[in-house]
Amino acid sequence: MELFFQRLIDGLSQGSVYSLIALGLVIIYRGTGHLNFAQGEMALFCAYCVYQFGEWGIPVWIALVLGMAVGFAVGAASEVTLVRPISKKSPFAVFVVTLGLFTFLNWLDGAIWGNQQLPNSGVGSKQQSYPSLFPNAPDDFWQPFGVTIRYERAGILALVLVITALLFLLFNKTKFGLAMRAVASNTESAKLAGIRTNTVLMVSWGLAAAIGAVGGVVIAGLNSNVNLGLMFTVFIYGSAAATLGGFDSPIGAVLGGLIIGVVENMASGYAQEWIGQDMKLSVAFMVILVVLLFKPSGLFGTAKVERV
Repeated sequence: MELFFQRLIDGLSQGSVYSLIALGLVIIYRGTGHLNFAQGEMALFCAYCVYQFGEWGIPVWIALVLGMAVGFAVGAASEVTLVRPISKKSPFAVFVVTLGLFTFLNWLDGAIWGNQQLPNSGVGSKQQSYPSLFPNAPDDFWQPFGVTIRYERAGILALVLVITALLFLLFNKTKFGLAMRAVASNTESAKLAGIRTNTVLMVSWGLAAAIGAVGGVVIAGLNSNVNLGLMFTVFIYGSAAATLGGFDSPIGAVLGGLIIGVVENMASGYAQEWIGQDMKLSVAFMVILVVLLFKPSGLFGTAKVERV
């Protein structure tokens, strides 16, 4: 029984990381109706920036705020310069643009910081490992009833819940949140209602990238380094979480991430002979496939009704 609860706790902590990426996808979809396939690379760019701020001697939490500001600027600029002109001509072209942005940001990271993981063992780095937002020393854990709960993992889960609560208030208790939903539903009608659609679209992309920055920093902290391939697999898990929970539901994105984390951990633990470490990613693909086949709107998403 202790082993079961240990795997459950580990799954929840891992799923909270996926939830951060899923939240960014949900914000953009809820505010614009588009899917951003460069979300993971935006988060990676911000993670590199936070590492650079640390090299300059800036404390990690201040560096995180600066990294979120960088993410907001990157997301907003991408919407204004790339997505907005293209979406007016072809909504499908936004998919191609975000894939191109994915490639460009990954190349840019390599051009600025090199192809090796950071921090490295070379001379000149002030940091022995990527900074963590929460205590992560070997003895920083709590062990109730034989179950090990690391402070770092618990802190990440708490951070995800706080961000989710703030997004819930934004979407349901503010005029801007209502404007985001109106723009995503029907842009032209939103314009006629006096909503500044361009501002809503820009802020939606910026906000999603800022939250993605938190995810990138958290994941880099858990891995103790940042590298060019850091976010690829995590983005797939985050996409599966958003698909499971529903692309228009922030709470669904969080619950979807937690569910996938638990399912992944349980599957690899109890079916280790069939699902090894190399096959864990198949769990995310299976979740996406099953949800799209039986409930395309997700567990907590809103099904679209169209007149024919």
